[in-house]
Amino acid sequence: MMNPQKTALSHAHSTKDVLKFIICSLIGLIMFFVPVNLMGTSTILIDHIVTVLKKILGNGVNYYAFIIIIFGGLSPFFQKNWNKDNVTIVFSIFKIIGIISGFMFLFNIGPAFLFEPGMMPFLYDKLVVSLSLLIPVGAVFLSFLVGYGLMEFIGVLMQPIMKPIWKTPGRSAIDAVASFVGSYSLGLLITNKVFLQGKYTIKEAVIIATGFSTVSATFMIIVAKTLGLMELWNFYFWSTLIITFIVTAITVRIYPISKKSDAYITESNDPEVIVKNNRFKIAWDEALQVSHSSENILKNTFINLKDGIKMIGNILPTIMSIGLLGLLLAKFTPIFDILGYIFYPFTALLQLPEPMLIAKSLAISIAEMFLPTNIIIDAPLLSKYVVGVCSISSVLFFSASIPCILSTEIPISIKELVIIWIERTILSLILAAMVGIFLF
Repeated sequence: MMNPQKTALSHAHSTKDVLKFIICSLIGLIMFFVPVNLMGTSTILIDHIVTVLKKILGNGVNYYAFIIIIFGGLSPFFQKNWNKDNVTIVFSIFKIIGIISGFMFLFNIGPAFLFEPGMMPFLYDKLVVSLSLLIPVGAVFLSFLVGYGLMEFIGVLMQPIMKPIWKTPGRSAIDAVASFVGSYSLGLLITNKVFLQGKYTIKEAVIIATGFSTVSATFMIIVAKTLGLMELWNFYFWSTLIITFIVTAITVRIYPISKKSDAYITESNDPEVIVKNNRFKIAWDEALQVSHSSENILKNTFINLKDGIKMIGNILPTIMSIGLLGLLLAKFTPIFDILGYIFYPFTALLQLPEPMLIAKSLAISIAEMFLPTNIIIDAPLLSKYVVGVCSISSVLFFSASIPCILSTEIPISIKELVIIWIERTILSLILAAMVGIFLF
């Protein structure tokens, strides 16, 4: 974020700047958050666009998704960074396995149990195909939310809230919003860049990476659709956002995050300048500065579309490999039943329906955040709501967000990430259950 003290009307903002900020921000907000009833279905416009694209592409959508899987799975080898470190090697291998899994599904090769409804068809049809369309479409309209000043406007206004509640600078509100409306990969990209510039301390970077960098609103649409929550979309989205941020406010005050260093990684650092007066005026000027200097809409759209395709290339192969591994472990081993006992005392005490099923579904989210929906899909509405919230609010999972965090310069270990995941899942479970029991 720009220094607020240096932006006070550095140029005379034109009517064009104001209109661009207001109109583009409104388009973004409408596309992501306003349900529209079309053809008997009430959902947000992005979801309607994806539905139309699926109908246009027909069976060809499966081959389109597989091309993306191939592109993403081979890209670490083309870029010659597959062996950068042990973690990258492991996930590069999983991406190749993802290509093989996709090929097996597409051409019906392999043992019959892999083609049961809850196995590869679930991963490919419900998740891979949907994401292959939804994330690029969402990325196009993401440019309206993040490219024309809305995030900067929110960042300045949020400054007096961020530090006391989440122990992060006001500028981190941009990361939080970018992650929630865009993607964790976009949020982590911003976080790592700002961290390396000496604008975040080690603790602040860890808080943002593990507390705000959850899956995007577009991904949440798939969770909501699968669980039959789209009629409650706005309630589901906003309650999940609030619960996620409440959980983050708690985890920053307990181990391991509380023990992280307050030092900067660079010798020179650039702490945020605190705005005390004329906050709205400065926030408005920040927004118009961005609106004035922004690229034209077509170029911005192309950049975001390119980033969206790159992102699905990164996550689709690991969803097909780590996601399938998680489903196989859930079906043929007791590992997630055992891991579920971490959460069972809480689901039982909260008197949730089918407490062991919920506990197991929460346990499997460490592999891939979407897998719990497959387990809980026929459960009561309360159970589906609780699991739908927790799968987002827990933030961390091995098929995508954890390797993304480990690929940054932020100093945090796998052990610490797993501990934070357990903490976040328990806290999210308690809060989501309290909200759900009250409303359902």
